[in-house]
Amino acid sequence: MEQIRKGQRLILFPLPFQGHINPMLELANVLHFRGFSITILHTNFNSLNPSNHPHFTFHSIPDGLSETETSTKSPMLLVSCLNRRCHDPFRNCLANLLSDDGSEEPIACLITDPLFNFTQSVAKSFKLPRMLLRTGSVTSTIVYAAFPLLWEKGYLPKQESQLEEPVVELPPLKVKDLPTNSCDPKIFLQLITEWGNVIKTSDGVIFNTSEDLEEQALLTIRPDFPIPIFPIGPFHKWFPTSYTSSLLSEDESCISWLNTQAPKSVVYISFGSIAAVNEAQFLEIAWGLANTNQPFLWVVRPGLLQGSEWLEKLPQGYLEALDGKGHIVKWAPQKKVLAHPAVGLFWTHNGWNSTLESISEGVPMVCMPISCDQMLNARYVSDVWRVGLQLEKGIKRGEIEITIRNLMTEKEGEEIKDKMSKLKEKTNLSLREGGSSYQSLDGLVNHILSL
Repeated sequence: MEQIRKGQRLILFPLPFQGHINPMLELANVLHFRGFSITILHTNFNSLNPSNHPHFTFHSIPDGLSETETSTKSPMLLVSCLNRRCHDPFRNCLANLLSDDGSEEPIACLITDPLFNFTQSVAKSFKLPRMLLRTGSVTSTIVYAAFPLLWEKGYLPKQESQLEEPVVELPPLKVKDLPTNSCDPKIFLQLITEWGNVIKTSDGVIFNTSEDLEEQALLTIRPDFPIPIFPIGPFHKWFPTSYTSSLLSEDESCISWLNTQAPKSVVYISFGSIAAVNEAQFLEIAWGLANTNQPFLWVVRPGLLQGSEWLEKLPQGYLEALDGKGHIVKWAPQKKVLAHPAVGLFWTHNGWNSTLESISEGVPMVCMPISCDQMLNARYVSDVWRVGLQLEKGIKRGEIEITIRNLMTEKEGEEIKDKMSKLKEKTNLSLREGGSSYQSLDGLVNHILSL
């Protein structure tokens, strides 16, 4: 792609969680390459390091969060606090940027997360066009938009006795696949209903997906969301970048270790930046991995195991008994890991970023969803695209061992690898000239310039 300066600036404002920051900064890179100047706004909470992105301008928004608020285990509670606290600082920052003396390019558009609902009224008051980046899948957006209906039909809040029942209106989902959150179900319903309205009143929404991956979902959503929709993903595959947006320090030693392993032999395990497991689950994971006799790279993030600093809960002698077959790190450069020829399987919590990164590199998945939209992402991986298997019977060492063996060495695994290889090719072709994401990006650029 030829880079031609557009002479216009975009302001991007990510929600301050790793799974939202990554795609926003990847989108910023894509749009910068297409000729826009980029300004990134960020909260003090989980603040970004400008030196990692020298080609962008950064402005910090004071969020006034207390230590108690930043240490909450409920992301939705934290989002509610940010929506209350950031309105005025955001308005002041935007006013300063818009009243610049002309030394910078005119601001064409604000791109923010739909969960930052306070940005809607502020942008409107400045007559600034506002687009949204939806960091989840199109499918999950449809499911969230259907929450009032699902509540009315009695699927929500979930009842233990209904978990295995199909959601007739949203095949192939079961009740257990519907998104959940740790906050009060009625409050969650209210937040999601507001969120849907925020999307519909925007100047357009950008998705980190492709027509080829979610064709049916895009056909379904467009009549219900009468705004321009731009599926231009996967963002991170547009071009290689050396810039990191990780809030945690990435341990590059895992790449050196992977270099010593046979092709497609390693199981990579990571459950993202927020998910947590209890001690019983942690031990089942540890023994399940050891019993497969496959080499594995396991990300044990501080905080993954509730009430533990790091590896002190592992059985005595566990690491020694592995005899080099296992490598454990606190955080890994995931895109590099999944692209490494030694990696043959990804055991994931099925956050949308991780799911998309796995598909982009053609790595089959073991699915262990934990919350939010992860359950429906896992259902699509296992039952629609058929590029992975779910741990349907829970986190038990026997189930773990059987699932990993099936994927790595059995006929079922060969069929899944073949499907994944085809899905990878289809998804990555969408970024080439003439591909669906390529055309959609052209459409997005033209749309921004017309606002």
